[in-house]
Amino acid sequence: MNTSWSWYVIALTFANIIGLVWLLVATARTPKDGRAATDTMGHVWDGDIEELNHPLPRWWLWMFVLTIVFGIGYLVFYPGLGNVAGRLGWTSPGEVERTLADTNARLETLYAGFRDRPLEDLASDPAAIKVGRNVFANHCAACHGSDARGADGYPNLVDDDWLYGGDPQTVLASILHGRNGMMPPMAATLPGNGIDEVANHVLALSGQPHDTRLAAAGKPKFETICAACHGVAGKGNPALGAPNLTDEVWLHGRGDLATIRTAITQGRRGTMPAWEGMLGADRSRLAAAWLLSQGAAMREADAPAVEAGAP
Repeated sequence: MNTSWSWYVIALTFANIIGLVWLLVATARTPKDGRAATDTMGHVWDGDIEELNHPLPRWWLWMFVLTIVFGIGYLVFYPGLGNVAGRLGWTSPGEVERTLADTNARLETLYAGFRDRPLEDLASDPAAIKVGRNVFANHCAACHGSDARGADGYPNLVDDDWLYGGDPQTVLASILHGRNGMMPPMAATLPGNGIDEVANHVLALSGQPHDTRLAAAGKPKFETICAACHGVAGKGNPALGAPNLTDEVWLHGRGDLATIRTAITQGRRGTMPAWEGMLGADRSRLAAAWLLSQGAAMREADAPAVEAGAP
């Protein structure tokens, strides 16, 4: 704040204080015209309702006095008069820094108890899972959902289908360094009925209803063009982040013909930002531990159903 604005604030503040003192004194006075304090002001409504001239209660006046004294005392010890710092030297940026330092100290104590422990160990520690759940909810749920089950274009993180691999270190690497996935558009590479043929072959790979003739024609095209990323059998490549096309898990849509044709024609691009700079190693590891614990819980929940359906 420059000097002119500082003096303006000081003058305005003192003008308000002086005005309040004047108002207090004026309302506390007894009328000078000799009328009793209980005389009316000469105003009558509805025939018999009169405005009296009672003085303000003393307790109210003293409360008013105390608020003025408190305000002056506050301005002496705390900033409020332009650039005058106050006797205590308190500032709001300094208060924020102290609060942040206290918070960081408490967090350091908390994270120190989890640091350097294997992710597999953290994934079975209820305390670590609780903290990791909060980290995920604050930073990751906007894309992957509060339950980490994903959405259209955002992968489900609690199943066993991983684009880049689901082992603990790979999951942590995805969080720390992010991922950039891209499927190039293939419209120019597959002229004529090529897109429909390859799309039907992809449907055949995943066991869905398809046009047998088109799928047969699309198979050699897929093996020539698409197998470089997805593999000849279409099972994907974790090293490239290329998805498995033979299961029932789809990152975009539900694997219908129209969605597959769009992916082949226009391509796909997905980016997960790197969180190392914002979260740091400790919180990233706890978020990874929570994800691993959720995947383990889902597998345990699915196991009885699989066993029940076994011959």
